[in-house]
Amino acid sequence: MSGLPGGYGGAVLVADFRSRPEDFLVEELPGFEAAGQGEHLLLTIEKRGLTTVHAARRLAQWAGIADVGIGYAGLKDRHAVTRQRFSVHLPKRVAPDLASLQDDSLRVLDHAWHNRKLPRGALRGNRFELVLRQVQGERDAIDQRLQAIALGGLPNYFGEQRFGRDGDNVESARRMFAGQRVRREQRSIYLSAARSALFNAVLSARVSAGDWATGREGEVWMLEGSQSVFGPEPASGELADRARSLDIHPTGPLWGRGELRCAGSCRELEMAAVDGFADLRQGLEAAGLKQERRALRVRVADLDWTWSETDQLVLRFGLPPGAYATGLLAELGEVRDAHSRA
Repeated sequence: MSGLPGGYGGAVLVADFRSRPEDFLVEELPGFEAAGQGEHLLLTIEKRGLTTVHAARRLAQWAGIADVGIGYAGLKDRHAVTRQRFSVHLPKRVAPDLASLQDDSLRVLDHAWHNRKLPRGALRGNRFELVLRQVQGERDAIDQRLQAIALGGLPNYFGEQRFGRDGDNVESARRMFAGQRVRREQRSIYLSAARSALFNAVLSARVSAGDWATGREGEVWMLEGSQSVFGPEPASGELADRARSLDIHPTGPLWGRGELRCAGSCRELEMAAVDGFADLRQGLEAAGLKQERRALRVRVADLDWTWSETDQLVLRFGLPPGAYATGLLAELGEVRDAHSRA
């Protein structure tokens, strides 16, 4: 999220990240319990050095079925150790030997039968353990920044992975809006990138204004732990108290057809922030997307950290679906990702 303003001020550290896969551990938190019956085999997989898509293809080949028969709740990073669920459609309820599926890059941790394919988004969130190495910075300042994040949450920017290699998905969206034909799966990626760019522009303006967490006149609010929104609302002491306790969060636009829901100075800021993106706004509206809202802030669950060595910091925390662990690193300072430099 290079170039976007941080919610807590300047950098407090410089560090290396993902020097090895074990430095980025992510565990998916399931959204439901397996039914124990049905023709979909739910597999909890630990993968290393594999994208989610590549792991899904391996499962399809193992099961002897088409790729469409594999389900997963979310995409996980390749350069990491990740634990997540997949579903495999086996109408005859006969699975090949699980041992033949496993190697150093993929292990099966659990399996159970379920009555339907695992849909996208069927997770409660993700739990992370990140290791930062060669940390340079004042330990007290780093601890204070982490304490502030634990109490106040993070700016809910879309991460760089949403924008593709070298950030070219937005330019691809512009070409698509100008008439270039693309495949259906690419269309979805480019629409998402365009929407994300507009949201990040609004959030950046709110961070610069200093009210990304506290709200402003005409705010539309989202309840913590849900997608329920209310407003626009005039500023009040009651809303300010609820925002401080992370019970509610200010929101920004996921662009599409229709009027912005916010009002007053909130609407004025949002329109100014997206003024230079007329082509993206018009393209998203022409594609049929409707105006929606996304929280500007995300709560960080159970954040704790330890200094395992004088220059090695281990972070543990949880995030809801759609939030990015890299957002926490960006609030700390310059974290040099070994794989982004490769």
